[in-house]
Amino acid sequence: MTEETKKFTENDRIFYGDGYRLAQSFLKEGLSNQSLFAAIESLYSTIDELNDSITAFAERQNMKIACFKGCHWCCHQAVYANSYELHFLSEYLRKNFNPEELNEVAKRSVQKYAVTSELNEHDILNYKSPCPLLKDGACSVYSARPVACRIYLSTNLDSCLGFYNHPDHETNYPQLLDFPLRAGRLMNEGFRAALKETGVETAEFRLEEGLSILFKN
Repeated sequence: MTEETKKFTENDRIFYGDGYRLAQSFLKEGLSNQSLFAAIESLYSTIDELNDSITAFAERQNMKIACFKGCHWCCHQAVYANSYELHFLSEYLRKNFNPEELNEVAKRSVQKYAVTSELNEHDILNYKSPCPLLKDGACSVYSARPVACRIYLSTNLDSCLGFYNHPDHETNYPQLLDFPLRAGRLMNEGFRAALKETGVETAEFRLEEGLSILFKN
């Protein structure tokens, strides 16, 4: 147990352990793109199923989830993804996007990174600019989107609009469900820990930064 995991609650340990064991189960026969991608797909599916259960429970408590296709205010803020998620995303782009579409995503990624790379952490969190993967108000890689996008569930559209329009106002924060945020993050942390034990080097990037690096290579 690391110093970090010693601070976990019992529920924290459960979700962290779930992510850890999930990665281990797919990589026990050895690391390859096929086994890694299968593990990531399983991680995403598990998080989506958890979110579906949380959403159903919230609605039974008369707490409606405000997220819907075409609502994209959260797609204008900083999004972070691990290197293995970007690797998975790059394969999705290669298989599903034509050269013209790839060039357009690359251009938008480089343009956004040119701005965000000059900002400090505070300004990055308040900077609003469309995700390079946003197209016609929807995510163009929805099934391959990172964990950070999957666990962002708002209960109030006006709070998202307020944060989009006035990010510097101290009281303007999206009203998010805390449980999927924490559970998803912990599962991803456990998943990452298992990868590191198998010798996989991991790093975290802002999405436009990671995409810029991928297209450059």
